[in-house]
Amino acid sequence: MYRLLIRPVLFLFPPETIHRILVASLQILFRIPGFRWLVSNIYVLDDNRLETEFLGMTFRNPVGLAAGFDKNAEIYRELFAFGFSFIEVGTITPLGQPGNPRPRSFRIPEDNGLINRMGFNNIGAAAAAVNLDRKRPKELVLGGNIGKNTHTPNQDAVADYEAVFRSIHDYVDYFVINVSCPNISDLHVLQDQDFLEAILGRIVEVRKEMKSAKPVLLKISPDLNNRQLDETVEIVSRLQLDGIVATNTTITRNRLRTKNRKLDSIGEGGMSGAPITDRSLRVVQYISNKTGGTMPIIAVGGIMNVSDALNMLSAGATLIQLYTGFIYEGPALVKRINREILKERIREQVSENQ
Repeated sequence: MYRLLIRPVLFLFPPETIHRILVASLQILFRIPGFRWLVSNIYVLDDNRLETEFLGMTFRNPVGLAAGFDKNAEIYRELFAFGFSFIEVGTITPLGQPGNPRPRSFRIPEDNGLINRMGFNNIGAAAAAVNLDRKRPKELVLGGNIGKNTHTPNQDAVADYEAVFRSIHDYVDYFVINVSCPNISDLHVLQDQDFLEAILGRIVEVRKEMKSAKPVLLKISPDLNNRQLDETVEIVSRLQLDGIVATNTTITRNRLRTKNRKLDSIGEGGMSGAPITDRSLRVVQYISNKTGGTMPIIAVGGIMNVSDALNMLSAGATLIQLYTGFIYEGPALVKRINREILKERIREQVSENQ
């Protein structure tokens, strides 16, 4: 129904326009008595065998929503009703900023993908903290994806990451350090060893000051080569971060069906969706193999169907996140994935008991 009837209507509008409409619509609809129950009854697969332990936290299932959808922490409670176990808000920067000029978000339906150069548009850490300071379902796990302001020089980036970390610390359950988004000028430079060590090292120090030690993960680019991946894993391990989120969007445009003329008109931006499925899977697999399966991994990037989700889990991820797949396949994808994960776990349990 979604792909045949709803998606064609949604895709008549520019991506950013329909996103604003959806956010406003969800905020209104969920005020209607019984609407939350109805949505949850349709989309939530409630089975305790789906519960997943990750970094000391319990998730009602392994499927979450990636950063970028609820940038300003406006609708995480509503999104929880669609079957996700965790929502990652952000990317949040210290000060609010408008992001890059529009248009800045584009669909490439020929490839089941998206290209965006949003540029960390968000309301800023203080306003996001107000939105996060709301009563939420006790089962909902919240992640905070944090970054620097666009106009902050890279040599001053540490202070920006620390400021957001402190501002929202009490309202989220884990953090993701975003140094890999290709849509901020020169942000990728922060993945270089010296910058990365400075940022991560400072966050680890600040975490020690807090009453509770929230898990901190690093989100990495799919465009890193094996040497860079090795360096990143070494830094994450040495500084005692808690895990890796793999992967962000890519700047590559390899083997696309979309015509070059359209790609040229879109211009720069990070690409997500089906075109990066294979690369994201290889990165997850490489990190898992490199660390002997000991590195906690959240897989994201190109998870468009049940098969993609199961492949990521088999490759070494404990949790997965959707974004582009959620847009192209609709909310029913969450339940389909969880149903197959449940079947896999039942089969494993039966096998162990034989």
